[in-house]
Amino acid sequence: MARDKRIAHIVGTGTIGEPLIGILTNFSKDLGIDEVTFSKKQALHIDRSKVVSLIRRGAKLCSEPQTWEKFSQLGMQPTYSIEEAFRRAAVIIDCTPTGVGNENKQEFYNRYVDNTLGFIAQGSEFGFGKMYARGINDRCLEPGKDRFIQVVSCNTHNLAVLIKTLGIDTDGNNHLEEGRFVCIRRANDISQDSGFVPSAVTNQHDDETFGTHHARDAYHLFKTLGVQLNVYSSAMKFNTQYMHTIWFNLKLDHDITLDEVIEKLAANPLVALTYKRSAGRVFSFGRDHGHYGRLLNQTVVVRPSLTVRKRREIVGFCFTPQDGNALLSSVAAITFFLDPDRYEQKIQCLAPYFFDEV
Repeated sequence: MARDKRIAHIVGTGTIGEPLIGILTNFSKDLGIDEVTFSKKQALHIDRSKVVSLIRRGAKLCSEPQTWEKFSQLGMQPTYSIEEAFRRAAVIIDCTPTGVGNENKQEFYNRYVDNTLGFIAQGSEFGFGKMYARGINDRCLEPGKDRFIQVVSCNTHNLAVLIKTLGIDTDGNNHLEEGRFVCIRRANDISQDSGFVPSAVTNQHDDETFGTHHARDAYHLFKTLGVQLNVYSSAMKFNTQYMHTIWFNLKLDHDITLDEVIEKLAANPLVALTYKRSAGRVFSFGRDHGHYGRLLNQTVVVRPSLTVRKRREIVGFCFTPQDGNALLSSVAAITFFLDPDRYEQKIQCLAPYFFDEV
């Protein structure tokens, strides 16, 4: 039974699923995980190398009965059926493409609520469960009550950590009068063949109140803390595969100096500062020094870009460690379900992959 064995099951092996399986296998002992399983629907030659590598690292492949033989023929030996994996899992983490997580919740996950400690989905699955970002609203997680958690998107993590660090005081009081953000998104991940754009492409403002989902999700994330934000975001894609970039303007209800801004940012272990002004150089640092190329900080703030306008407006640019910040929150949520009293201590095993400076 799931409650007798601490099994984490990951659905999907894409840009979030694959590195998440890697982190969980590498740090399973520190995190208190007995077994890592993952499910994959299609047996493809192109995916064989990564699946074999994940199995070699200790994760166990799960597939549908009708694809079991195909996986075996290609040298990827399944251990369990997907149904068996769901029944055995203590925590199920959905890392499938946009919209599939909510469909899976309705079709599959609701059947296993009595046998599973918790379910986690990624940023695109609005409405899946309580919104969560590590270091932002941990105190709102309720053991035994919260069964479904949505880890917010990588750019929402970035917005959230800027807001909490610079606009919310240590007592939880909101001093942000207005927050404006422009998310300049990379075209696609370097692991993806589709989605690249040849030139800058602007997004629509689909939400009358918040602009794009980034500010909307940040609003609902802080609403779990009883804080209601005045935030608005715009987004566009740019023809790069390196990192997302965010321009931000935070208007406070009190005066602040640039030195105070830098001091607040430097004091937050989830924030990295950098003198590098190009996403390529920051990405290269993550490739060389991160966990399998990923920075786990929630944002990398470009220190030379910071300024204070009219004594109350903080303006600057930052880069989003996409994958990394969502991976951190996913690991924290998994560990919370497994051990709610000690999860914050356990995830400190990842501390070497946080950087004060990039």
